[in-house]
Amino acid sequence: MPSLPIRPGSLIPYTKLDEIDRRITGLLQANSRMSYTDISKEVGISRVGVQARVNALVENGVFERFTLLIKPEKIGLFVSAFFLIEVEPQRLHEAAERIALEPVVTELSRLTGPNQLHMHALFANMTDMDLFLQEKLYPIPGVTRVDTQLLTKRYKY
Repeated sequence: MPSLPIRPGSLIPYTKLDEIDRRITGLLQANSRMSYTDISKEVGISRVGVQARVNALVENGVFERFTLLIKPEKIGLFVSAFFLIEVEPQRLHEAAERIALEPVVTELSRLTGPNQLHMHALFANMTDMDLFLQEKLYPIPGVTRVDTQLLTKRYKY
């Protein structure tokens, strides 16, 4: 199946969204706090029209959620780590559910390949990360291997 063409200057592919929906989506991706009034000026429809379109995009699942990006170091979380976790096939779902409940885990995804989960987590320091590994992650039934990589610099959010 061929991929959908990408709108120039955007990562939003042409889909069932019309041009106004794509413009609204692009503006909100750049600044999710942008007011409906400011968006309406940019796209040329009323504020009420923008609000109706945003509500429809939310209801139709195009917008999964509005979120806030926090700089972890500003709140005392100085260790950002990625984990590749191998799990026994019959325990993959159970392990993923348990890992997802941990407050330090910011993202958890299943990857193609031999029963692997990819996880991102934030910690105050290396001691906290080690405690998480020893007390939370390694004891999960079915976890057979954990590869840990520390983030040293982020280039794009």
